[in-house]
Amino acid sequence: MLTDMSTSRPATTTADGAAAPTRRNHDDAPDTAELFARLAELQDGPERDAVRDELVTAWLPMAHRIAGRFRDRGESVEDLRQVAALGLVKAVDRFDPSRGAFESYAVPTITGEVKRHFRDRMWALRVPRRVQELRNRVRVARRELTQNPGSPEPTIADIAAHTGLTEEEVNAGMEALESFSTLSLDAELSAGDDGYSLADTLGESDTSYDVVVDREAAKEGLRRLPERERAILYMRFFEDMTQSRIADRLGISQMHVSRLISRSCARVRDEVLGSRRPGGGDQR
Repeated sequence: MLTDMSTSRPATTTADGAAAPTRRNHDDAPDTAELFARLAELQDGPERDAVRDELVTAWLPMAHRIAGRFRDRGESVEDLRQVAALGLVKAVDRFDPSRGAFESYAVPTITGEVKRHFRDRMWALRVPRRVQELRNRVRVARRELTQNPGSPEPTIADIAAHTGLTEEEVNAGMEALESFSTLSLDAELSAGDDGYSLADTLGESDTSYDVVVDREAAKEGLRRLPERERAILYMRFFEDMTQSRIADRLGISQMHVSRLISRSCARVRDEVLGSRRPGGGDQR
């Protein structure tokens, strides 16, 4: 029969008959097997809610302990405890007493909830999960390689050899270490009187973008012109032909070409300006 992990276990012995050390139970691991069995039998209602609340309260110290493992990572302990408590509630709601002990199910559930909080809420830049895993492995490796007093700062090659990662993966993890927080564009990059901010290093807006916008806006109006007028505009503005040469090619007068160019440009301009007015559309 399955029993709760918090219940006492009989002492075991090793092969030579000596008493083997038993696993130490946590002080905050209550015996709640009966409560979970009762919860599984109850229908939704006040009584079930009361049992559920009792279970959450009983296991809350364990959730707080798990939250404490993630302290000093840029998030307040109180917020971490709230996230861990949410994970505990999910664990209580989803736990099946027939599958084993609650603690063995709740610990990874709560831990996963806290880790998701860091992944989804705490990163200033969206970093793929694979890169976040590399970051964690690099961070742990750096701590292990420098834990002895006087240990030099490990190189990329040292970390790669320690973790089994490639140097390219280590570099990605190192870059991710700097992605947890961002630098304000107003932050000064120089301590001198002539210091400048990060925003000062950014490029200026390219005025050519306005030309692109205008050109795209005029496309629809050009498509609506008669074929001869489109041809005249193309020869004038794309082939850089004079009005006289266009007139000779089409067999019309230069004055007529001039009128057609003016009329076509005005029509396209009116359509573009009309489409930019509120409720604007085809103004013909």
